[in-house]
Amino acid sequence: MNESITAPTYTIRGLALLGWRDMQHALDYLYAGGSLRSGTLVAINAEKVLTAERDREVRELIEAAEFKYADGISVVRSIRKKYPAAKVSRVPGADLWEALMEKAGREGTPVFLVGGKPEILAQTEAKLRKLWNLNIVGSQDGYFKPEARQAMFERIRDSGAAIVTVAMGSPRQEILMRDCRKVYPQALYMGVGGTYDVFTGHVKRAPKIWQNLGLEWLYRLLSQPSRLGRQLKLLRYLSWHYTGRL
Repeated sequence: MNESITAPTYTIRGLALLGWRDMQHALDYLYAGGSLRSGTLVAINAEKVLTAERDREVRELIEAAEFKYADGISVVRSIRKKYPAAKVSRVPGADLWEALMEKAGREGTPVFLVGGKPEILAQTEAKLRKLWNLNIVGSQDGYFKPEARQAMFERIRDSGAAIVTVAMGSPRQEILMRDCRKVYPQALYMGVGGTYDVFTGHVKRAPKIWQNLGLEWLYRLLSQPSRLGRQLKLLRYLSWHYTGRL
């Protein structure tokens, strides 16, 4: 493995995002030199950019994360518009998580899982072990009391996990990763939202053709009309994109 694997950064609304060419580039970057980087991975889509604009705490959480990457097609298109020479592709967080878990299984990398309902977490662990013989050194569902956080952080530290994935939604997962890193900074932390639900088949993702067309957001909207309010907020992002205010 080439130890000098790098990735350019591109700035969108003041946020410096990694420009990965494809999934393999992302994996090679995170496992540079054969050893896993430490830090925090945060997926960035248009909705998260909007939230960072209006919520100072969210912006600080995102800015503090070492590895911010374009998870949403809107953000990828904005990078390409602002930086015409950029060779950057969308790396969906759910796909990156699966690819990381597969590689961790091959490498014997110890992983700690946080978040999700107890039964979903148990199914996620079972499937990860079955598919890739993943070395899961600990887990904690998302239904714990605030006073139990410190003990969980110490469990994560004592487990020796090299990857910690947190499925709690934003900004809860980013807050938890920030606080856990104060106790145990040696791991790669990744916020994964509802990925465990998708992985175990409880939530369906858009078919590949919709994903490839960059229309996953539309599929979700048609499947869940209640998301309309969230999608309408994205008109503000579109105005930035088309008026060059990126």
